[in-house]
Amino acid sequence: MADIGPFRDALARHAPHDGSFASAIAGVKLIRCSTPTLPMPVIYEPTVCFVAQGRKRATLGESVFHYDPAHYLVASVGLPVMGSVIEASRAHPYLSLQLDLDPSTLAELALKFPQPDTGNIAAPGLTLAQMTPPLLDAATRLVSLLDTPDDAAALAPLAMREILYRLLAGPCGAVIRAMTQADSRQGQIARAILWIRSNFTQVCRIDEVARIAGMSRSSFHEHFKAVTAMSPLEFRTQLRMQESRRLMVSDGLDAATAGYNVGYDSPSQFSRDYSRIFGLPPAQDARRLRLGD
Repeated sequence: MADIGPFRDALARHAPHDGSFASAIAGVKLIRCSTPTLPMPVIYEPTVCFVAQGRKRATLGESVFHYDPAHYLVASVGLPVMGSVIEASRAHPYLSLQLDLDPSTLAELALKFPQPDTGNIAAPGLTLAQMTPPLLDAATRLVSLLDTPDDAAALAPLAMREILYRLLAGPCGAVIRAMTQADSRQGQIARAILWIRSNFTQVCRIDEVARIAGMSRSSFHEHFKAVTAMSPLEFRTQLRMQESRRLMVSDGLDAATAGYNVGYDSPSQFSRDYSRIFGLPPAQDARRLRLGD
């Protein structure tokens, strides 16, 4: 792979301490972390993640993805993921660039530079690919524009456009291209995912969600699991657990109230599901997170 140094140095300049930084360039976020972290739930929106230093693990259902400077991660739909930094130190912090996948620019590029039809299949919502020198060069130029804000307004859209073009032309191209096609399997499942995310506290009737996706019940199950690595009901459970954890840790709700607010009538069922996903009962896990243990 090409020299990662300029990319790493540019990220370090503009992420001077631990945290996530929304940059002056729209759709560009910088991330720095000086220690390994516990697995934490997060929603991966349609994005691409490039790593300049360190290593991260993302778990989607039973699928595990490791990405580092040699590999980038593409999320083509909004997914509930458990993410953790697994390689980082104060001397060599984890440094990452996260870019939103702009649907309008992707659609324009997909139309202008068509590729052979690979069949209408539902691909995994998380995909890893090997970093290439041209893609690294474009990412480095994009981050380096933060050094010259007067240039960024004119040149950042060009660098972003080049990155999206190279993603479309790369090994994840078919998955990204499917994002621009409403009638693709990926697009159909994306519609269902949006509905579930908006209604996860409600009863999830599979026939209704399959109708929203425009599929039969059996086809919907098959393609939904291909994209998300879990069933629709488990996907809803993951969303409920993430929100209940936030309600307890950030808003101070007790476990029973948090469970009720995310759609559980049975506190015992809520506790069982929570313990299965996070490894601790809800109240104990929330207390641990509030105390920073």
